Amino acid sequence: MNFSITHLLGCAALLAGLIPRVGAADEAALDINAAMRASFVAKNHAGMARLEQDETQRLCSAHPDTPPQTVAARVVALNVATLKPPSDGVYLGDYRQGERIAETGTGLQWSDDPAKPNGGNCYACHELAPQEIAYGTIGPSLKHYAKLRGSSPQMLEYTWNKIYNSNAMMPCSNMPRFGHQGILTEQQMRDVMAYLFDANSPVNQ
Repeated sequence: MNFSITHLLGCAALLAGLIPRVGAADEAALDINAAMRASFVAKNHAGMARLEQDETQRLCSAHPDTPPQTVAARVVALNVATLKPPSDGVYLGDYRQGERIAETGTGLQWSDDPAKPNGGNCYACHELAPQEIAYGTIGPSLKHYAKLRGSSPQMLEYTWNKIYNSNAMMPCSNMPRFGHQGILTEQQMRDVMAYLFDANSPVNQ
């Protein structure tokens, strides 16, 4: 098969157009960020600050599968430093309120009323009370949480920290950092804790 120099030059030009330039990925990322900033507007809960990633989010975005050990260690260190115990040392609140928080999926969206408290939307990812028929399976089942795990001081602290900032124990976890990012108040976290630990809670029936 014979190729003229014109054919060869044409093929070379075609291939050059298919091979990304050095830095093309960075340019694409800049274009995406610019497009987001141009199309998003602040409204109610949803502010422009959401377009700014903290170091944890940047590291996890760069490693969407399993982060390398050094990255995982950095993420854990960053988030352990944010952990705060209950200000009065009391971990448990009202499990009835905790049930409402776990079932509520509204809050922090532009369409939500900023005057109303946020929900935890726990059932989006977890099974909790046995009688519930709709729940997510992204996270582990929390059914019979305290019956299976007990309620030692160590377990209370562990669970509080996991709700407060899951990345302190599971780097690049999909679980929201409820306490660290102010999604739930301290009292709401106590109530969710009670939903998991109170012997009278539906979770432990």
